[in-house]
Amino acid sequence: MKIRVLYEDNIKNGHKNYTTIEIPDGDYSVMLDIDYEQRLAEAKPEKKAEVQRCKTLQEMFDLMNSKEYNHWRRYHRHLGNPKTPYRKDDQAEDETDVMDTFADNSQEIERSNQYEYEDVCQWIRTALGKKQDWADMFIAVRIDGMSIREYAQICGDSENNITQKLKRVEKKLQVFFQNRQI
Repeated sequence: MKIRVLYEDNIKNGHKNYTTIEIPDGDYSVMLDIDYEQRLAEAKPEKKAEVQRCKTLQEMFDLMNSKEYNHWRRYHRHLGNPKTPYRKDDQAEDETDVMDTFADNSQEIERSNQYEYEDVCQWIRTALGKKQDWADMFIAVRIDGMSIREYAQICGDSENNITQKLKRVEKKLQVFFQNRQI
């Protein structure tokens, strides 16, 4: 049996995007009973007579989907147009802050930067092959911004040795990158 479920994350600009889930055939009476008991417990005393047991699993999920959509709609319906426009000349006495209505995609940008960082690190590790300690050194010093002195203290190596290894790594990466471009 296939059922359609609506998750709050799948509501985009007021449009419902359902996720289809395949459930093996069987007796769903226990699930339907639990749903009925929960809705009955949540209902107001004067509305308890109107609560009915769902006959199918899809009917139960449709009820949940409409509840989820209505919750999303109630929260997002006024975000597009603030009632009082923001004024810079302080003529409006109202505390409306329009900045709350703009989308915050900072997490998406952070995630994208993290993926890019991981791709670059993976490319460096691939280019250096068996010299993973060199790759770690290059990533720590050149990409993460750790000082050569700090890295030398952590590794217990001399600064001069680290500097020479970095030059060799840069040369090797440059050759690897030029060969990949051809």
